[in-house]
Amino acid sequence: MSTLEIRDLKVSVKLPDGELKPILHGVDLTVKSGETHAIMGPNGSGKSTLAYSIAGHPKYEITGGTVTLDGEDVLAMSVDERARAGLFLAMQYPVEVPGVSVANFLRTAKTAIDGEAPKLRTWAGELRGAMERLHMDPAMAQRNVNEGFSGGEKKRHEIVQMELLKPKIAVLDETDSGLDVDALRVVSEGVNRVRDTGATGLLLITHYTRILRYIKPDFVHVFVAGRIVEEGGPELADKLEAEGYERYVAGAGAATV
Repeated sequence: MSTLEIRDLKVSVKLPDGELKPILHGVDLTVKSGETHAIMGPNGSGKSTLAYSIAGHPKYEITGGTVTLDGEDVLAMSVDERARAGLFLAMQYPVEVPGVSVANFLRTAKTAIDGEAPKLRTWAGELRGAMERLHMDPAMAQRNVNEGFSGGEKKRHEIVQMELLKPKIAVLDETDSGLDVDALRVVSEGVNRVRDTGATGLLLITHYTRILRYIKPDFVHVFVAGRIVEEGGPELADKLEAEGYERYVAGAGAATV
């Protein structure tokens, strides 16, 4: 059982002129293995800032609060140390990595996280199986990471990574964006397979409730202007679908753009 604890987290973004613009204004959140938490909010509320701050993006500066994973100080770790500790980020806009094949990338990542290389006689089958479950042609393992991939293929590849790397806590930043209905179903099935192992806690960031029809959250958190303003169970997502975010946004300034 692993636990990600976020306490009074305050984050600013570094602007081109060097100034810091506050984005998060004291976030408290606890995610445990086997739990699925949905972070929902309008554009510009700071949801992605939370995701990238957990992952260690250098654009964001922590100005207060703590983030711990199983009692260890996440904020003191480099990006690769966070990954080895068991944190995983599925990006909203996965990047291309020219010159690095999917197969090499995944085996290198698995080796770094586990501390030893996966056995070749079983690894090829695990990779093929993960790709087939996500409806990806296994031949794509020989292509450069995300190079020439469609938007849906990039998102499915993110979930292939998650299945193979088996993180303690996975942060999914708008994984549903840009997916058609069929791709959304396939991606959601992959997320559910990881969740159902009970070994991974999920922090699912989204604007919309449609992905929550496939991935049932245990907890829903409404995120507005850099803060969690309401928390509840799955019924809160239904309320948001019916009523929207207007009553939360009224009188609150946007956290970011």
